Amino acid sequence: MSGFAFRLEKVLEWRKTQLELQEVEYRRELENLAAIDRKRVQIEAAGQDAERVVRAWNPVCGDDLAALATFRTHVRNQELELLAPRAQCVQQVEAQQGRMLEARRRLRLLERLKERQRAEWQSGRDREIEAVASESYLAQWRP
Repeated sequence: MSGFAFRLEKVLEWRKTQLELQEVEYRRELENLAAIDRKRVQIEAAGQDAERVVRAWNPVCGDDLAALATFRTHVRNQELELLAPRAQCVQQVEAQQGRMLEARRRLRLLERLKERQRAEWQSGRDREIEAVASESYLAQWRP
């Protein structure tokens, strides 16, 4: 009996490649989201640091407080400007995750088909071996 050969092996390899590409794209989208979050944290930290520095000054004048208020407004505006790109990035991450899961599902479907065909092939091979063994055993008992 010949060895097992899955007719759709090239398709299976293509699906694996598709999944790998979708996973790479998903990681890239996650990195974009993480970059936006890091930028937001940096902006927030800069605002808090500026406030701590100004509050630590012993004689604080009105101009310093006005500059701090202006900086707080600037920081808040920068944070607000990041909301829309972050929301869009979250949508892209979710969409890419869906594409990745669909590619994984399609790959898994072919893998299960291959496993099922291999099991059928193995079962047929076992029956063939058993038939040959039975014939061999019966051939020994001929009078």
